[in-house]
Amino acid sequence: MNAAQDKLEILSGKLLDEERSTIEALRRLARRLRVEFGWHYLLDLAWILKHLPPLSPGLLVMDAGAGTGMMQWYLAEGGAGVVSVDRASRSHLPLRFRTQYRIEGLRAEDLAPVSAVMRHEFAKAPDIKCKLRSLTKNLALLVKTLLPPHRGHILIYNQDLKTLTDLPDAHVDFVVAVSALEHNPFDDLDAVVAELMRVLKPGGMLLATVAAAPDEDWFHQPSQGWCFSSASLRRIFDLSAETPDNFQRYDELLAALRGCAELRDNLAKFYSRSGDNGMPWGVWDPQYQPVGVCKVKN
Repeated sequence: MNAAQDKLEILSGKLLDEERSTIEALRRLARRLRVEFGWHYLLDLAWILKHLPPLSPGLLVMDAGAGTGMMQWYLAEGGAGVVSVDRASRSHLPLRFRTQYRIEGLRAEDLAPVSAVMRHEFAKAPDIKCKLRSLTKNLALLVKTLLPPHRGHILIYNQDLKTLTDLPDAHVDFVVAVSALEHNPFDDLDAVVAELMRVLKPGGMLLATVAAAPDEDWFHQPSQGWCFSSASLRRIFDLSAETPDNFQRYDELLAALRGCAELRDNLAKFYSRSGDNGMPWGVWDPQYQPVGVCKVKN
């Protein structure tokens, strides 16, 4: 792990080789859980994980804007405790995740009982044959949820990031956010970051990846996400003028990213089904690039 210091770093495709063991572990876990990666998420995940200490049962990490993404599952695999926060409800979290980890809701409404999830899946099945297949599968999964493997504990919290009212001050060791904060309204970002820093213990780090812009902030309509200049990120995250960054290499790094065959050739299938995402209709044409932000709480 690098020494704790504030930084801004546009992520290079070289991370795929530099963090190869982590990349392969993430891919194996994604296959097991049937999770697909966003087009740059392997870079985001690898950058954040290399800044964390070794995962252990004593570590408590908030995954901010977690959805059903990979970070929380990877952290739990290593034994860490996870507070999984997202404004979108995961109350009916699929059973394939519940069979793997010890998962609870922070509040009763944050995670429905397994029986409710089974009824929900059964009701979605279009005909009697599909309903019977769903019931059989879910009964088998139900048995597994009773005795999940001994991994880190995950606490589901369905809440807007700017109002984490159920969490006390200085509660978590680290806060991580994988390509999530840019999907908040621009005017809310100061409040979001302030709230994330509030629940972070002194000496801990907020590690976030967002989208970078070379000069001025702009909104990427297909993915509904903001791209931020260095100046805006410094203001939002309260980074000093001495905080290092590599935005002077923006064009060079974007050209290299566009030429990254490993990311291009492994583009997730879900991109080809819609134009409302970060890679509309599955056409490889990166219009922005990820940047990592590290903010240390003094």
